[in-house]
Amino acid sequence: MQPERRDSAPDPDLPEGKITTVEMHTGGEPVRIVTAGYPPVLGDTILDKRRYARERLDHLRRMLIFEPRGHHDMYGVIPVEPDHPEADIAVLFMHNEGYSTMCGHAVIALGRYAVDTGIVTPTVPLTAVNIQCPCGLVRAMVEVVLTPTGFRTGSVSFESVPSFAFALDAEAHVPGIGTLRFDIGYGGAFYAIVSAGSVGLDLSTSPFRDVVEAADRITKTVQATVALDHPDDQDLAFLYGTIVTDGGTGKDEPSTNVCVFAEREVDRSPTGSGVSARMAVQLARGDISIGEQCQFRSITGSVFGGRILRSERTGRFDAARVEVAGRAFYSGTSSFTIEEDDSIGRGFVLRP
Repeated sequence: MQPERRDSAPDPDLPEGKITTVEMHTGGEPVRIVTAGYPPVLGDTILDKRRYARERLDHLRRMLIFEPRGHHDMYGVIPVEPDHPEADIAVLFMHNEGYSTMCGHAVIALGRYAVDTGIVTPTVPLTAVNIQCPCGLVRAMVEVVLTPTGFRTGSVSFESVPSFAFALDAEAHVPGIGTLRFDIGYGGAFYAIVSAGSVGLDLSTSPFRDVVEAADRITKTVQATVALDHPDDQDLAFLYGTIVTDGGTGKDEPSTNVCVFAEREVDRSPTGSGVSARMAVQLARGDISIGEQCQFRSITGSVFGGRILRSERTGRFDAARVEVAGRAFYSGTSSFTIEEDDSIGRGFVLRP
């Protein structure tokens, strides 16, 4: 007796019956890039599109990010139609809680992807790729090397939107930690930034779960007690997460940090938007200078380079343009389907 073929009844929410993706990672942090099958994401501006995806298409985020196709720390990219005249591509970013406004590790992967797929014509030795993100236009430069059979893409750097220190030495009472001083930096997204030592931790010896727990408590406290604002749009004015650092600047040796964002999601990369935010804060403190090269290391040992290109103003803030550099790699391709009566397959998360 032959089993019934259930894939003959795909879910009507998938216009093409399946969603295909290219799988990449940057420093171990996943980048699941949608290549086909996603419904149109409507809106006049990219922030309109972000709202539309959140309000009308969030079931697809859960399907692609959560189990059984993903996991608690999965990360994804939805290409959309750009509305910026200089953009080569435009994207939305998605994770376990929703849709972020900037993602440096994904930008590094997207730079390679755009050149390798012909979205942007390769030039040697560097190819410019302009990526419209919800926070604004991000300009990436992709290393291109000629080979006997064509070309190969390599490292990617990007110049992000203006980054700035929103607050230095702010204070709040964090449950389980006590009164804590912290900085808030913006690098396309807002982060609270603290040293591990200030919360009684050491990134090289403390249990990892303790670092995540402390970061999550700090995020929730700052979200509840600090009113953020952004000169471009209030849709950008939310705390994305907390970066716990080893207390270094990254000038003489790589400075390790752990970024915990969204719903306790842990970045395996050094966090591109976090590097921008950290460097803006360090510039505001006088710890680094324009043009000074710094390095930042993640929990996987991957390293991003960072450099302040120039200073400028954005709204009421003294800001900086930060260049971040790293490597991304391909890990495969996927084709995802869902059967109409598969309620579990629409997405769930198990977390110890």
